[in-house]
Amino acid sequence: MSHTHDHGGPAPASRAVVVGLAAVMAALFVATVIAVVMLWPSTGDLPAKRPVLYEGAEQVTATVVAIENPGSLQDGQNAEVVVRLDDSGEQTTIELSPTIASDDIIGASVRLVATPGGTETSGLPSYLFLDFHRGVPLLALAAVFAIAVVAVARVKGFAALCGLVGALAMIWFFTLPALLAGRPSLLVALVTASAVLFIVVYLAHGVSVKSSTALLGTFAGIALVTALAAWAIPASHLTPGVSEEMSQLAYYAPLVDVRGVLLCGMVLGGVGVLNDVTITQASSVWELRAAAPHDTRWKIFARAMRIGRDHIASTVYTIAFAYVGGALGLLLLASTLDHKLADLVTYDEIAEELVSIAVASIGLVLTIPLTTAIAAAMAGGPRPEETAEETPAREDPPAPTPDQSYWSELRG
Repeated sequence: MSHTHDHGGPAPASRAVVVGLAAVMAALFVATVIAVVMLWPSTGDLPAKRPVLYEGAEQVTATVVAIENPGSLQDGQNAEVVVRLDDSGEQTTIELSPTIASDDIIGASVRLVATPGGTETSGLPSYLFLDFHRGVPLLALAAVFAIAVVAVARVKGFAALCGLVGALAMIWFFTLPALLAGRPSLLVALVTASAVLFIVVYLAHGVSVKSSTALLGTFAGIALVTALAAWAIPASHLTPGVSEEMSQLAYYAPLVDVRGVLLCGMVLGGVGVLNDVTITQASSVWELRAAAPHDTRWKIFARAMRIGRDHIASTVYTIAFAYVGGALGLLLLASTLDHKLADLVTYDEIAEELVSIAVASIGLVLTIPLTTAIAAAMAGGPRPEETAEETPAREDPPAPTPDQSYWSELRG
């Protein structure tokens, strides 16, 4: 009488594979730490901090009470806005441009610049609008985001949030100072990407063969993105220094390589999307292996690539729309020019966005099969059968076409 023994899942990766993968990841981690230490800038390497306000001025907070001449907004003129100073309770009037002033600013908290002796008649301070206070809505959005992530993903969600905080801290305390100090932008980009990936992957997904496989695939993808960006930026003759922000940056921090900043931005932009697809592909391979422990590695790879192709199809336009959304104002302004579309897309600022989209998309497309192949090799081989009599050979039925599946459901 024949019977089948269930071993509880696929055969695990061999000890040699586990030890080899651990050695590779340990070497990458140590290299990343050493590079961070060597590239870390000293305080003397950084440009001096610039004051936010000019000498003698101070920042005060106020609440918008009313708009005295709302009709002027329709004529495109500045509006006189009454505000109440939070520290003294006194009311004063400031001017706001029609792009800022609207009915919904009444009750809003604003920041003003007070200049002592600003008015000649009274000698009292004059006030200029600086910005809105946005702390409350930003904290509310952050709280809702954190609660939603933890409620749905639970422990992994909390770990992912911790990883996000660690990654942002890495960028603020290392990447930005290193670029300001004139450190090689290519090395800064690679080291930042490596450190961020170690933080977010191992915190959110734990240290395992599966997460290490996804991390290895992401490293390969980042290397592709970096190589493409390093070639595409000079080949396209992109000149980010002509933009207002970059020209100011070059003035106040002369050691900064503006093209290097663009390169670093493209690499960091690829980190998030590549990590997303590599984790998904690695998880898909492990789930497929657990569901079909007898299948060959090639069959697991082929099935996981069906998922990967869907992921490519959806993520490519996700990348494009993310960049388009961020540059919508620029695109609107460009659309008002009397130019052919083929000429518009070659202008520097628009070309920067297109190169970023192309670099991230090519890296994504090539990283998915690479990560899937690595995961299929690492997830363990097919589980051996007990005997020919105990475990009969089985063949998977051909996958139904979408039409067959649809009509089967209707008949059911």
